[in-house]
Amino acid sequence: MARLQRKRFSEPDEVRHVPRGQLDIVELDDIVVGRMTHQPGWRWSVDVRPIAGTERCRYHHVGITLQGRLHAQLADGAELDIGPGDVFELPPGHDAWVIGDEAWVAVDFAGVRSYARPAEQRTERSLKSVLFTDVVDSTATAASMGEDAWRERIGLHNERAQAVVERFGGHVVQFTGDGMLASFDSAERAVQAAAKLRPWVNDLGLHLRQGIHTGEVEVRDNDLRGLAINVAARVMALAGADEILVSATVRELLDDSEFTFADRGRHSLKGLSGKRRVFALAG
Repeated sequence: MARLQRKRFSEPDEVRHVPRGQLDIVELDDIVVGRMTHQPGWRWSVDVRPIAGTERCRYHHVGITLQGRLHAQLADGAELDIGPGDVFELPPGHDAWVIGDEAWVAVDFAGVRSYARPAEQRTERSLKSVLFTDVVDSTATAASMGEDAWRERIGLHNERAQAVVERFGGHVVQFTGDGMLASFDSAERAVQAAAKLRPWVNDLGLHLRQGIHTGEVEVRDNDLRGLAINVAARVMALAGADEILVSATVRELLDDSEFTFADRGRHSLKGLSGKRRVFALAG
């Protein structure tokens, strides 16, 4: 619940240090804001890449520059200079570096919750709980709203989805245009995120179908591969508006949790052998 409060960067809740840089974090309940300070010579691919363990920065940054200049570059070659007073957006998949002899200082409102934290030990395969979401009747809704209004609405959806996923310790693997794929290290957190996301998206006048499955996946940088991804997608496809469906695996993992589930029977999932039992999150 929103409440009247304030924080100061001079008394941050957390300070993260990187070579030639520092991030001061303040938390306003679910909202995380960071002040980035990068010294001359700082470059993400040199100073943060070894910490992140990814080819490019995977976080979506939205903020305002207070001092100095930064040059950002996307994988497709698109480039942008960001200077004092500029309100900026840096989508996932970028590199960036400080220009000139002045430190770059900026306030980031979107992508600092997990930014610059050391990557977990890499393995070829990992057990993940996978959440797939999809906006119901997105084509008809987009047509009725108009392109500009729809783009703005989906942008708000993406912001809220990323905030919810990160709040429960997950990672948005990708946005799919009218939904997302996210992964969690816990089945319980995946269900918590799905339950939290539902009313947030309803507030935008949108309705989601969501599906969750837990299984082994292959983790490659910012991508997931494996049968578990397909299972989660097929489970989601069975869901109705505002419905959260989970596989039998997730149901068993949460047998002693606070959640209750309703049996939705056995279903043949496209591309998968045999019939699989599916459950709906109740309440």
